[in-house]
Amino acid sequence: MGAVRGVLLDESVLLSDDGSGNPRLKPGAEVLLRRLRYSNLRVGFCHHEDLSAVKAIFLQNTARIYSFSCVSLDAPDAKYSFNQLLLDWGIARDNCFYVTSKRHDAFTHEIQNQGWLTVCVGVDSGSVMNKEFLFINKLEELLITVCSLSKKRGALPMYPTQNGLIFVPLTFEIPLVSQLQDVDAVLHKATDEIVDFNPHISTHFSHGISFSKGMQELERFIQDHPECCMIDPLNNIYPLLDRYNIQQLLLGLQELNMKDHCRLRAPHFLKIDNFHEPNLRDQLSEANLSFPIIVKPQIACGVGDAHSMALVFKFEDFKEICVPLPAILQEYVDHGSLIFKFYVLGNNVFHAVKKSMPNASFLKSSSEQAGSKPIIFDSLKSLPVATDDQFSVGRLQADIQSLDVDLVKSAANWLKTELDLTIFLDLMLLKYLILMLYLHFGLQSRVHMRPEKQTEQRPQSLSLNPQIKTTIGTCSLSSA
Repeated sequence: MGAVRGVLLDESVLLSDDGSGNPRLKPGAEVLLRRLRYSNLRVGFCHHEDLSAVKAIFLQNTARIYSFSCVSLDAPDAKYSFNQLLLDWGIARDNCFYVTSKRHDAFTHEIQNQGWLTVCVGVDSGSVMNKEFLFINKLEELLITVCSLSKKRGALPMYPTQNGLIFVPLTFEIPLVSQLQDVDAVLHKATDEIVDFNPHISTHFSHGISFSKGMQELERFIQDHPECCMIDPLNNIYPLLDRYNIQQLLLGLQELNMKDHCRLRAPHFLKIDNFHEPNLRDQLSEANLSFPIIVKPQIACGVGDAHSMALVFKFEDFKEICVPLPAILQEYVDHGSLIFKFYVLGNNVFHAVKKSMPNASFLKSSSEQAGSKPIIFDSLKSLPVATDDQFSVGRLQADIQSLDVDLVKSAANWLKTELDLTIFLDLMLLKYLILMLYLHFGLQSRVHMRPEKQTEQRPQSLSLNPQIKTTIGTCSLSSA
């Protein structure tokens, strides 16, 4: 067969019931359908005429949700139904997968006779192929199977790129070893796989981080197979999980200040281990911190309370907050309820304008109305953003026009060098162009791929030549 371009899923691999006769999707099916929706493959469902009306309606509604086809098959018209589906898809029959769990079904033989490759799910034999069937154990193996077959023919089964990259989602539900055999690099978001953080285990921040079993399995695989690249190595990620380390890093930005340009600096900050330290007032003064002060956990992401924060307006407020310790006390800078989020990809810098927290005077007024209490919030769920009456469209346009693009690019290049990353996100407040880094994962400037043949040579640099197909597995990036 040629490169895979269409996938027809039989209801037998998709549907189960909840024990009361009500249809539902089988485990793993929902994730697969979400990924297939954006795969650039033609996808359809099919079912037999003897399927119950309740299940048939459920299958049709599910297909409609994901913008897939759905066909009903019966023996006399099965051939016509398949041919009509191919016409609608606009592809050849030898480019299609038929996925079923009914190995000896009459429809299976009919569709095989028309040149479709039949994938049989539920056979515990790994990805094995004979003249009639391709056997896989679990539905979750389907995408990596499509990828491995198409790669041999120089095709991109998932959303194509012009420079020859194939992206295939990985899953921790099945062993990684079988999935990574055809993968040259793994793009991950390790922060989604942090299950615990204990700051008291060691003086080294990273030693207190515990990853999921799946992430630990990936680490072990990369250690045993250095020819497969991990994007990025965890050692490059660890510094960015620590807000204290980030703040110290950003102090170096002051060296970039250029004549006739805006001033660039990191916010003033202080790390504390206890809100009741006897000399805390003196420490605040030495750190050049004045109220209001924003309080953040030292760990920047990955655990549930990493985004639990507070804005305090007076010293006594420290007694009323429960932000996890150790914590970072950081100056709150008025910025007109506006932030610029910068996305750095290689040498390119992009930005988006976002509403943000209002100026301190508005926040203090809100605090006084609530009994002069500190403002406690979750920066992902309950960030106190500005209301429309606190946000000026005219000012927004003026701020955009006054953005110092050259200084931003200089900062991006400096950060890229310091972090050894080429994909990252930072946030700037317009006043003084104060910069705070929000970074979760990145792409190294030099990525390696597995050579075509086993040699003693070092791995070659990742090729962007469209004549060389390189597979990148994405881990913890496509679960939504």
